[in-house]
Amino acid sequence: MTSRFIRVLVADDHPIVASGVSHELERDPAIDLMGCASNSTELVARLEAQHCHVVIADYVMPGGRYGDGLSLIALLRRRFPQTGLAVLTVVDNATLLRSLLAYEGLCLLSKLDAASHILHAVRTLHEGGVYHSPSIRKMIASLDLPGNAVSLTRREAEVIRLFCSGATITEISRMSHRSVQTVSSQKRSAMRKLGLSRDADLIRHGFEAMRIHAAEGARAPDAG
Repeated sequence: MTSRFIRVLVADDHPIVASGVSHELERDPAIDLMGCASNSTELVARLEAQHCHVVIADYVMPGGRYGDGLSLIALLRRRFPQTGLAVLTVVDNATLLRSLLAYEGLCLLSKLDAASHILHAVRTLHEGGVYHSPSIRKMIASLDLPGNAVSLTRREAEVIRLFCSGATITEISRMSHRSVQTVSSQKRSAMRKLGLSRDADLIRHGFEAMRIHAAEGARAPDAG
């Protein structure tokens, strides 16, 4: 039985970038690289011909029949809803980032970050989660968005707050009068929404959120 089970297709109109992404993917023996498409026409044709688990696509990829950017993302979501999608981007404005975050389950990878985050995104997508690379997470944290661009339930937010404060899952269970299984499930759900896959990243996210909250609180008196 082969260990190469995650079928991945790369879409990028720059051969050097496509080659670099492909090289990174080939480092993981669990990934079956299906090839590269240079525009949206080739990408859609390949997806129609062969099932794929994950697509890694450049945000700017002109020249194809189906366009690029948000219009291509919308088309891929509509026609291939079971295929995970990670977008490579150099997004640097809040309006576009908000538009991208509106697509539930979309992974965002900044071209400014290390190539190793591509593998994290593929793994996370295949497991049903969402992954954002560090530069993207930093941008999200700096945006003035409700719930930091995601919508956590009250209990999910409470679990994350307590966990980032140093409480264990068992301790949170005892404090909240909920089962360990329930608390653990709420923590996993919140991490998926936040695009985080490791506890260390979650704790860093919590510290960043507290820093922003403290900074806003320090500015509050000036508003009066």
